[in-house]
Amino acid sequence: MKKFDLIVIGSGAAGLTAAFTALGFGKKVLIVEKHKPGGECTWSGCVPSKGLINRAKDVHIARKFADFTIDSEQIMKDVRAVSEGIYEHETPEVLEKAGAVFVQGEATFVSGHVIQVGNDQYQGKRIMIATGSSPMVPPIPGLDTVPYLTNDNFFEQVTLPKSIIVLGAGAIGMELSQAMNRLGVDVTVVEMMPEVMFREEPEFAAIIREKLSSEGVIFHIGTKAVGVEKTDQGIRLLTEKGDDHRSIEAETLLVALGRSPNIGGLNLNAVGIATERGITVDAHLQTTVKGVYACGDVAGPYLLSHMANFQAKIATMNALLPIKRKANYQHVAWSTFTDPEFARAGLTEAEAREQFGDSIRVYHYDMAEKLDRAKTKAGDMGRIKLITSSRGKVLGAHIIGERAGELIAEVQVMKTLGLNFAKLQGVIHPYPTYADALRQIAQQVFLDNLLQHPVVKFFRGLGGKKESSAKTA
Repeated sequence: MKKFDLIVIGSGAAGLTAAFTALGFGKKVLIVEKHKPGGECTWSGCVPSKGLINRAKDVHIARKFADFTIDSEQIMKDVRAVSEGIYEHETPEVLEKAGAVFVQGEATFVSGHVIQVGNDQYQGKRIMIATGSSPMVPPIPGLDTVPYLTNDNFFEQVTLPKSIIVLGAGAIGMELSQAMNRLGVDVTVVEMMPEVMFREEPEFAAIIREKLSSEGVIFHIGTKAVGVEKTDQGIRLLTEKGDDHRSIEAETLLVALGRSPNIGGLNLNAVGIATERGITVDAHLQTTVKGVYACGDVAGPYLLSHMANFQAKIATMNALLPIKRKANYQHVAWSTFTDPEFARAGLTEAEAREQFGDSIRVYHYDMAEKLDRAKTKAGDMGRIKLITSSRGKVLGAHIIGERAGELIAEVQVMKTLGLNFAKLQGVIHPYPTYADALRQIAQQVFLDNLLQHPVVKFFRGLGGKKESSAKTA
């Protein structure tokens, strides 16, 4: 039986990070993968979706100046080529050249230190489970009788459909809905919650929905899917909204209702690895079996590629090194790549008020009104909502606009390092840039901090109180 310092099951974002981290420590690593390396991110998530979004944006801009026919077959080929380009750096040959042993197949636990792949068994001092997740498919009557799409097979389409119903208005549903609509597909979105992207700041979610609506996407919000039927032209979705019962028809259906962890077939229960939705892990990302760790989507709680990367580094170091580190989820950020982009770090206003009461400060910034860079581009818009403590520490930030995903990174640095946001006003920002909006907000935070200084408050008390530049409760 071949023995390894670390066996990594899965080679998506989490698995590859775990493997390369262990190789960096000079360890002997086995990677087991039943599909191609790269995982969802390379083949059906981050990479191809952004490829499609970029091409759709090109078409959207070009149509301002000319009318033309789209070759969706070529577009889908181009998108798949993007994934193949990324895959060139993740192939089994690349992994083995880096020092790992790669085995194609499905892993099953024999014990806490031994797995079986096909007819062979492998022993690991430590084992890392990084099997990712798959699209969650709800038990809607009739759904199993019709062909439908998920993000797993969406990018395998030869051409785009003429019409589609998107079930779910989370990040995946919203990104693909806008992209398809811009490429000429008639898109109808059905969402059970009262607003799209329901976990986000309601005012920002509404902006995204209104933008897509203005481009032609049809929304049925607060609407439940209760049945699916096959028709001669495609599919019919039966919906319910209170006492209102309707049917919506389209060529096909995209199910975008979240994801479920890939834990089937691993034989986890037999060796004592507990699960509850995903694999149960402690603060060090160790499972209920000593020496077996889990990271990424299969462990949660955040099903994001960059969180998989974050967890994999911590879990691998904990597995291989004597000093143990805890996974801290206090500073989580993410982006949704609609146009305009939406990005978030930390708490919503409601969450902040629930935790810290009305002592928080809330800052609102309108790029179209205050930012010179936005004024140089017709129709450019953007908003920032910054939530700080009473002393100016970042509790949450929400940005919608051009390059929001890049802007949130600067806020994330301030938040993660525990820096007062006011300090950013002293950092020279190039002009004219979108990032200058953050410097301007920092100036407001600086002034509010100054107004809270005991000496300043004393003299202000003598001269009468003035309004703060921030909206506070």
